[in-house]
Amino acid sequence: MKKINLLTLLIALLLSACTLTAESSPEENQLESGFGDDVILTVMTHDSFALSEKVIELFENESGIKVEFLASGDTGSALNKAILTKEAPLADVFYGVDNTFLSRALAADLFESYAAPGLKNIPEEFKFDPENRALPVDYGDVCINYDKAYFAENDLPLPENFEDLMKPEYAELLVVENPAISSPGLAFLLATVAHFGPDGYLDFWAAMKEGGVSVANSWESAYYTNFSASSGRGPQPMVVSYGTSPAAEVYFAETELSEAPTASILGPDTCFRQVEFIGILTGTQQRAAAERFVDFVLDVDFQEDIPLQMFVYPVNSDAELPEVFLKHAELSDQPATISMDEIAANREVWIQAWTETVLK
Repeated sequence: MKKINLLTLLIALLLSACTLTAESSPEENQLESGFGDDVILTVMTHDSFALSEKVIELFENESGIKVEFLASGDTGSALNKAILTKEAPLADVFYGVDNTFLSRALAADLFESYAAPGLKNIPEEFKFDPENRALPVDYGDVCINYDKAYFAENDLPLPENFEDLMKPEYAELLVVENPAISSPGLAFLLATVAHFGPDGYLDFWAAMKEGGVSVANSWESAYYTNFSASSGRGPQPMVVSYGTSPAAEVYFAETELSEAPTASILGPDTCFRQVEFIGILTGTQQRAAAERFVDFVLDVDFQEDIPLQMFVYPVNSDAELPEVFLKHAELSDQPATISMDEIAANREVWIQAWTETVLK
């Protein structure tokens, strides 16, 4: 009888051990991952960064790494802060530098190279840095959004291109953002440079100023105060925003909408494609944890969280889009493009010339 009880006890212990192995605790996961609960990774971001709590918890539970996010202003301000503190980094990873500012980050030697395994799932069109210092994460088009109701009620044809915008009946209907301090504002300025060329874009902006174009200091101000289709019910029925903004209008509507109240002008060169990147900051003391986080950012769980958090497209070709994106978000077939080197050489000159033409 004792032998049977002993055998039963041994079997029970073995089954218990198997159960504990299969259902390991977060502490055990941390040990298996090589990270203890004292590992803290700081990620510097722009203010528009957003991620669902469940995705953050997924990473922290799987890796044993605690993540702290350091919001640092818009893209330009955050990048300035990262560069100015390069010798004593405030963070381990930087998320959110886009292709309008990427050359500046690379020239400052801000990032360490990391050929993440997840790059194999990202199309070549998004890979701007052959040294893998800045890895693509998301993309979207900066476009002119328009208020459908305004144009229908006023029986006004939609402008199809930049040349149309220069006509007297359109210029005063548009609000743009200051490219010196706004990322979408800079992207839109670059679209005009791509379309008219470095020798012709200022003629467009001079005509727009004469026609009464409005200038806001931020996207938030332009969209929520000036734009007539937003909650602010402003005076302008056109705004420089994003091709995904119509999807956001539907998603956040207080009452269910079958159709977005806004849409984008998608003519050739009228949109500029922004790509955002992530990089491991030079001098980090948490290199292994930083790599683990970058791997997570490029993987499907993070990538599929991006659309409804930041209303941009994931770069991972395996990530599925939410239904509201499939129905209402828009991408241009012919977005404006300018090489990273050309942006690097001329960005400040173009911004200064714009400022003197439009604001003075």
